[in-house]
Amino acid sequence: MTARAKPVICLMLMLGWVALLWLLEGVDFVTGGALDTFGIAPRDPAELVDIVPAAFMHFGFGHLAANTVPLLVLGFVAALRAGIRRFLAVALLIVLASGLGVWLTAASGSNTAGASGVVFGLFGYLLVRGFIERKLLDIGIGVLVGAVYGSIIWGALPTDGQISWQGHLFGLIGGVVAAFVLRERPRAVTARAAVRPVP
Repeated sequence: MTARAKPVICLMLMLGWVALLWLLEGVDFVTGGALDTFGIAPRDPAELVDIVPAAFMHFGFGHLAANTVPLLVLGFVAALRAGIRRFLAVALLIVLASGLGVWLTAASGSNTAGASGVVFGLFGYLLVRGFIERKLLDIGIGVLVGAVYGSIIWGALPTDGQISWQGHLFGLIGGVVAAFVLRERPRAVTARAAVRPVP
């Protein structure tokens, strides 16, 4: 991938992701909420299969609209800095952490879905990535992300019974863990043996 093509590919990836979310919500609307069953009902073993799909479902267009811009912005920046393959691994780890956290800790009888766990995870990932990898540019990006989106951190606290703070909190944790686990490791230097001709 050339340096010139990378931003375009990252942008297309995130636009495609967001378009898929809107398409799914359109289908959900037309079918009278048929896709809402893909949300996570806590502590039911059968619901473990919904951990990944739940991150792509929303309870109405207002819910989806609230997640669209931060997902697009944070996802684009994360993909651009981490590379497509690492970004996809980061996103998967966040989805799993957020979904499992909801499955384990959400209130009984609840149904949780939405991309906000991913948003919180990407926020956490970008916030700490530069410090972990010791890259000045990424530290600057983390500071900027913190300044722009830092207020969302309140969504990871149990202040509103209508919001899945569990999904937010475990998504945030998943993003920080992903920054550690999937950090860029320095390439090993291959030692070359020097041969001196015998006089």
